[in-house]
Amino acid sequence: MFGLEKISKEVKFRRKMAKKLHGMHIKYVMERFGDGDDIIVGREGALLTRGKEFIVFSSQHDVFRSYIDETDFSELMSLGGAVITGYDLLSGKERNLIAHYTRNA
Repeated sequence: MFGLEKISKEVKFRRKMAKKLHGMHIKYVMERFGDGDDIIVGREGALLTRGKEFIVFSSQHDVFRSYIDETDFSELMSLGGAVITGYDLLSGKERNLIAHYTRNA
């Protein structure tokens, strides 16, 4: 009983964050690896939602695609970006991305 309540709150939060991030213009996207290395994987683009999927579109192609309900989102303290962690449907592995974006006025 208690576990189901917690899951639905997580899913609601994930959907809320995906909706908030939708349409943000990306300056650049970095992938963070377990050893602390960060590599830029794209420049210019947008964060998008399409149906049940969350998409990071950068450098004129999809860099990351995952199911919203299975993706963790958290904004950077500066509010100039977000950490996006989830199973990438394109690569078939868990990825940790940091998208730096321009805040909409």
